[in-house]
Amino acid sequence: QVQLVESGGGLVQPGGSLRLSCAASGSIRSINRMGWYRQAPGKQRDLVATITSEGNTNYADSVKGRFTISRDNAKNTVYLQMNSLKPEDTAVYYCNARMTVVGRPEWYLYWGQGTQVTVSS
Repeated sequence: QVQLVESGGGLVQPGGSLRLSCAASGSIRSINRMGWYRQAPGKQRDLVATITSEGNTNYADSVKGRFTISRDNAKNTVYLQMNSLKPEDTAVYYCNARMTVVGRPEWYLYWGQGTQVTVSS
């Protein structure tokens, strides 16, 4: 069984910072792309940032220059450093990872359970 577990969410004032972590565990064979998405109440789930196993990154325009995605391949963990947070960043943040696992050779996209980020004064 494979799971992704996010941590680091919470309540922060506008202009503040948070760092999210997402660790993949289980019978993992290989991970290529990992990413963060977010979903605000009543809205669709949108891309925040992605990172490949080689370290190539991609960001939504709304977070460029404020958020940084990184990963530790040895720990199967992806991070999201969020600075200069705004109220419109409030959402549930989900991580995902495209992985192959023992007994299942094809690539499959796995999701975490989400962590709440609230930006408010």
